[in-house]
Order: sequence, then structure tokens, then C-alpha cells
Amino acid sequence: MHFTTFAQIPIMIQLSERLLAMEESATIAMAKKSRELKTQGKDVISLSLGEPDFHTPEFIKDAAVQALKDNYTTYTPVPGYDDLRESISRKFLRDNNLTYAKDQIVVSTGAKQSIANLVLSLINPGDEVIIPAPYWVSYLEIVKVAEGVPVVISAGIDKDFKITGADLEAAITPKTKMLMFSTPCNPTGSVYTKEELQDIARVLAKYPQVIAMSDEIYEHINFIGKHESLAQFPEIYNQVVTVNGVSKAWAMTGWRLGYIGAPKEIAAACDKVQGQFTSATCSITQRATIAAMDADPATLKDMITAFESRRNLVLKGLRNIPGLKVNNPGGAFYVFPDCSAYFGKTVNGKTISNSDELCMYLLEDALVACVGGAAFGDPNCFRISYAASEETLQKAVDRIAEALAKLN
Repeated sequence: MHFTTFAQIPIMIQLSERLLAMEESATIAMAKKSRELKTQGKDVISLSLGEPDFHTPEFIKDAAVQALKDNYTTYTPVPGYDDLRESISRKFLRDNNLTYAKDQIVVSTGAKQSIANLVLSLINPGDEVIIPAPYWVSYLEIVKVAEGVPVVISAGIDKDFKITGADLEAAITPKTKMLMFSTPCNPTGSVYTKEELQDIARVLAKYPQVIAMSDEIYEHINFIGKHESLAQFPEIYNQVVTVNGVSKAWAMTGWRLGYIGAPKEIAAACDKVQGQFTSATCSITQRATIAAMDADPATLKDMITAFESRRNLVLKGLRNIPGLKVNNPGGAFYVFPDCSAYFGKTVNGKTISNSDELCMYLLEDALVACVGGAAFGDPNCFRISYAASEETLQKAVDRIAEALAKLN
């Protein structure tokens, strides 16, 4: 009897154009390369992922354990448990002075899904989406999946990586549908002041058809004082979708929970999209998040102090390296140095042409993993995450300095 071996039958797989147009996440790709070197026994210091090195607070874990005991193990409403959304509503009012009713809030499987829901709900093919650069890597790719047209506004290190109202207005056309930005910003750590946001709000008010996505997931990791939300300005409240989550401030990256506060019509649209893709996020995570939302943000003081101390250590070290330019990031846990002074320099017969090549050199020579700036919209810079111990960060900065000194 003859058996056909199906693996031997040639097939023709045609991947979708939207997939082929999508870039792999640069941060995840660099983390993967780092892990591969570590499995080879190399002493790699990975500063590529945006993940706090703190553990989830005990009171949040206790809430998760209690949820298991209470049998919160079944499907939940697509936008999240009612009492969770009520707790998020209270958090918005307490921390941001924003009033979002329960039906204006949608809970998702991480802020990344919140953003994808929003873009898929609003963007038609050909719609333009303004994205200030540097930007978080996924903004551009999510817009491309929705067949929108990213319109990038560059804001370099000399502008503290922030755009002005005038920059925004110059980019708006009749096709503009959205603005996407973050404060505090990933990858730069830059934080918009109230006055800077007011400047942007004045422009948005002239264009009521433009919806602004304000990604504020790093709000509590802020070294300059009170966090400011774009939606605070009454004249544009109904044009703003506020995105947040628990991954960063509450060290809950693996729990996967993000959320939005939005005009009711947009919230309902995101609920509809999510209902067809994933439904609700994990029930246990939702119960644990209630504890996080109800907690006093002062609980985070020690973590924020630690991040600020690490930032200062890294900035001091980088400023001692000839050729690197750094700003003074006011939040998050990233530094985004301009390394363009090293372009054209060589080592072992190889010329460094851009920050991606520089990061690969640092990984191979210094065993320090960073992420090139091209994926963030600024090829002159590279991102360092200082979510690591001060001892590790000092070692990493020393290695970077030694490796860059070899270039000539």
C-alpha cells in the first residue's frame, strides 16, 4: 500500500499584501537577537525592551488570587467588567481631571490592541494620519494595516523631540483624519507641558474632523511634576481618545490590559471591532486591575525615584562619550541619543552608515542591545531603555563608550 507524504506536495502560499507591507517590530526583533546570543553563553545586556524590571505589587497579585478563588473564570463583557470600567472612570477623574462615563471606556488586551481598535474604527483607505517622529514603532504599522497614509512630522533632538501647534497645522490637509502621539513619549522620554498641549489643542479645535489619539501609558513615570492630558481642554474633549494601561507604571506587562476613554460613538465602535477579533481580555487580569486603578498613585513613588536615578546615571555616562547628543527626558524610561556623529566611521573595515548598523555593532562588539532609531522615525538616534539595575546600566554605558572609542 502506498501512502502519500503530504509534506512532499508543493504548495503555493500567497501572503497578503498588508502583511508584506508590515515591518517586524524592531524592539521585539532586537530582543530576539539578544536572547539568541545569550543562549550561546554571551553576557548580553539587553536594553531593548520597554519593560519595567520591577515585580507587580503584592496587593495586585493578591487581587488576582482572590479572583481565582471567587471563580472569575468565565467570559466577560467585551469592553470589560462594569466595575472595572467604573474604577477606570474614577481613576481618570482623580488623576487626570477627565470625566469618562462607563460607556466611554473600553478595556482591551494591552494598549496596543486599544490603538489597533481605534485605528480600524476610524481610518478608511487613503485617510491621512499625522504621526510626530520619533514615534512608537507600532503606530505606523497599525495605520498601514488599516490602509491609511502615515504623515510623519519630524521633531529632532534640538526641539526636545516635540512638535508645536504650527508644525501640526502645516501637516493637516482635507484628508487628515487622525493625530497619534504619546506623552511621556516612547522612545524619547519627552513630556509635553500643559502650555505645549494647549498650543496643539488650539489647532485641533479648528479641525473638528481630526481625532487625536493621546497615548498616556507612561503618565505616572514622570520626573517633571504633574502629568498633563490632552483631553483636559474642553474645546477638543470630543476629539480626543485617551489611551492608557497598566503595563508600565504597575509593572504588569505580562497581564495584558490597556484601555481607552473616548467619545461614546468611538468607544462603541472599538467595542464592535474588539468583539469580532478577541472579545474581552483575561478575566483575572481585569479583577487585578481594579486594585491597581483604585490604588493611590503615591504607591509608585519608590519606583519612579529609582527610574529617575537610573536616568541620571545613564545621562551622565552618555554625555561623557564624545559625539553623542542627548536631551533631558522628563519621563518614561528611555534615552534617545543622537549618534549621527559616528556615521561614516569604520571599524575592522566596516563603515557605520546609520543607527541600525551602529546598534548591531554595539550588540556584536559591546554585547549591549539597543534599538536603532529608524523604526521610531529618526535614523540619527537609537533607543536605550534604562529599565535595569544601576549596576547593569553602568556596565552597559562603559561598554558602549569603549566600543564607540574604537570607531575612527
